[in-house]
Amino acid sequence: MKIFKTISFFVLIAILMAACNRDKNHPGYIYFPDMHYSQAYETYDVNPVFETGMTNRLPAEGTVPRGYQPYPFSEKTVQNQTNAGLMLINPIEVNEEVLAKGKEQFDIFCKVCHGPQGKGDGVIYTKKLFPVQPTSLVDDYVQNKPDGEIFHVITMGSLSGLMGAHGSMIPPENRWKIIHYVRTLAQ
Repeated sequence: MKIFKTISFFVLIAILMAACNRDKNHPGYIYFPDMHYSQAYETYDVNPVFETGMTNRLPAEGTVPRGYQPYPFSEKTVQNQTNAGLMLINPIEVNEEVLAKGKEQFDIFCKVCHGPQGKGDGVIYTKKLFPVQPTSLVDDYVQNKPDGEIFHVITMGSLSGLMGAHGSMIPPENRWKIIHYVRTLAQ
């Protein structure tokens, strides 16, 4: 019995050594083909492996993407808006490049509602596509608000519900740049 174990051991070692091949045209033997040639599924394809049939999976609960900072005021309340105004400070220094990027982002996300000069006369209001005039960004009501409060409104939407949340569409850095650009509209 001992000799059988010894022979089996050496045969196993010989098989494993034979599988190690440095020839790049022949990577070796495949012992588990179902793992080596796995079935690939597109992100939104039906997948028979999971109960829900969905290939795209939600991340594990509590995970945070690399480089992402969770927003601390994630509820749309008056208190959170005020706290954001008191605690959040614009980390971006104003310069011509920042203002140019802020204008670019403003033109993409804000101009359609607030208008090219930020006076609340955007296309959706002037063409009667929206029944309520958007807030003028050049009036003292907005210009006197702290940057953090404006950041909160862009991120979470307005308390009235007339302006939707743009936090998922505009990266935080660009939101701060938009704020710098909005400050220049009143001048």
